[in-house]
Amino acid sequence: MTRRGWLLFAAMSVIWGVPYLLIKVAVDHVEPPVVVFGRTSLAAVVLVVLAVRAGALRPALAHWRLVLAFALIEMAIPWLLLTNAEKRLPSGLTGLLVACVPIAGAVVGYLLGDHSALRPMRVAGIAIGLGGVALLVGGDLRGDHGIPWWSVVQVMLVCVGYATAPFIAARRLNDVPTIGVIAVSLSAVAIAYAPFAWLSRPKVAPPASAWFAILGLAVICTGIAFVTFFKLIDEIGPVRATLITFANPAVAVALGAIFLDEAITLATLGGFVLVLTGCWFATRNPGATRGPTMSHQTPTSWDHGDPAVTAP
Repeated sequence: MTRRGWLLFAAMSVIWGVPYLLIKVAVDHVEPPVVVFGRTSLAAVVLVVLAVRAGALRPALAHWRLVLAFALIEMAIPWLLLTNAEKRLPSGLTGLLVACVPIAGAVVGYLLGDHSALRPMRVAGIAIGLGGVALLVGGDLRGDHGIPWWSVVQVMLVCVGYATAPFIAARRLNDVPTIGVIAVSLSAVAIAYAPFAWLSRPKVAPPASAWFAILGLAVICTGIAFVTFFKLIDEIGPVRATLITFANPAVAVALGAIFLDEAITLATLGGFVLVLTGCWFATRNPGATRGPTMSHQTPTSWDHGDPAVTAP
């Protein structure tokens, strides 16, 4: 890898490990619909401008039904569930649970007809990953002072959404520039959430930290993140680019511990190792020559293959 490749890889490892901290800060003062609207509306401005310049907006609008389905499964539902779950879950734990996306992807692939998706190695990976989840939350799913089980279920549903949406893009939107799909998706979600954000707007002005968190989510963790990720794929290829999945949870846990005083226990460390080990085995594809959904030759278009990394 070139120096540029390492810098882009490091940047994305951090950028997509940060959202969990920012969501936690924002949701302590602002309702989830407001957070989702703020994140998508501000990011849409950045991506729409870039999509127009790239001539990618019109092709995406021509497939608006599929793009809306992608937006619903990739952004609208998962980002609301994720934000709502973090009202009660520690940010670091949330980041570790979202790392189960590759495990969910193997199951979704099987249900969509790819019966090779659950080869013995992948089944073992799923079992190991679920063992990690059990270790992470098993001791805390209790009473009024523990982690509400419904919050964990919400994050698991987020993983299913993140794992499912790229299949839509890979199979039905493979000829549409990715930046156009993302720009239209963000715009559609922002429009859909606008009335809900207005109805749930805060009655008292939130502190500046909440607004800065939403601004960071929109500009850095969504707008700049997607542009940087496209550049990373172009520099090092899609297969190596997806390895940021293994770095993002560690960043989330570290930031939660540093800025929010979230505890890092032996169960956290053990669960972290098991989840990432499970992801590794669940995504192993010996002998395959194709990478994830985004093509190395054309980083702004979808290609057939396994699901790519998705934004948290």
